[in-house]
Amino acid sequence: MTSIPPETLAELEAEITSRHKTLSKRLRQVALFMLEKPKDVAFGTVAVIAHEAGVPPSTLVRFANAFGFRGFSDMQKLFRAKLVEDTPSFNEWIRLAHSQTHSNQHNSPVKILEEFTTSNMVAMDQLIKEVNANDLEKAVSIIYQAQTTHIVGFRRSFVVASYFAYALRHIDQRAFLIDGVGGMYREQATTLAENDALIAISFKPYATETQDTLTAKPSGVPLIVITDSQLSPLVQYADVCFVVKEAEVRSFRSLTTSLCLTQAIAISLAYRIEAEMKGSFPTLS
Repeated sequence: MTSIPPETLAELEAEITSRHKTLSKRLRQVALFMLEKPKDVAFGTVAVIAHEAGVPPSTLVRFANAFGFRGFSDMQKLFRAKLVEDTPSFNEWIRLAHSQTHSNQHNSPVKILEEFTTSNMVAMDQLIKEVNANDLEKAVSIIYQAQTTHIVGFRRSFVVASYFAYALRHIDQRAFLIDGVGGMYREQATTLAENDALIAISFKPYATETQDTLTAKPSGVPLIVITDSQLSPLVQYADVCFVVKEAEVRSFRSLTTSLCLTQAIAISLAYRIEAEMKGSFPTLS
C-alpha cells in the first residue's frame, strides 16, 4: 500500500499504469474506468461511479486506499482539479454537454455534423494540453535516425498507419506499411533491421495482429506507440508512447486527433531534415 498519495492526476495515472499488473481483477476494472472516464469520476457519486464501473462501492474505497488516499473523495479531488484546470469554466462544460444532448435528439445531417465537429474540437484541444513535448522530440529523433521506419496498425488503426506511411514517403523517408497481406504480419516484422524503427498504432479492442507484430520484431528496434489508454497492452513495449483521446459520437469513434498527431510528427521531421541539410540543427550528444 502506498503511504504517500499522488499529488496530481498525472502522478496518479502514472502510478496506476506502473502497478496495473499487480492489482486484483476488481481494482484493475476500476483503474480502467478511472483512466477512460475521468469526467465521470470527477463529478459522480460513489454509488453512480461504482455502478458504471461494474463494481461494489467498497471497491472504489479499496482502490483509493491502495494508492495512499484516506478515502475515495480525497482521490476524487485530483480528477476535479484537473478538469477545472483544462476547462475554461464549469458553466462552459455544462453548456457544451447540454448542447450535445440537445443535438442527440435530432438526426438531420447538419446536426450530426455539428456533433462530430464540436466533439472533435474538444478532443483536439485536449491533445495539445496533454501531449508531452519531449516525447514529440524523441519520436522525431527516432524516425530521423532510422534507416527505415515500419508502421503497423490493423482494423480502425489501419487508416492512421497507412496515412503515416504515406506522409513519411512524401518527405523522402523510407517507410513501409506492415499490412499483414496473407496473414504474414509476423514475417513482415522480422524484416526489421537493427537500425530501423517501428511505429505501432492500436485502439481498443487492440488487434492481436499488432501485438504479435511487436513480439516478433528484433530486440533493440525502437518503438513508437499511438494508443488510447495507459493500460493498452502496447504501452509496455514502447520507447515513446502517445495516449490519444478521440471524440466519440453516437458510438462512432473519430480518428481526427490521431491523424493530427501523425501530421505534426511528419512535418516536424521534414523541418528537422531541412535544418540538418543546412547545418543549422543542433546535433545530439
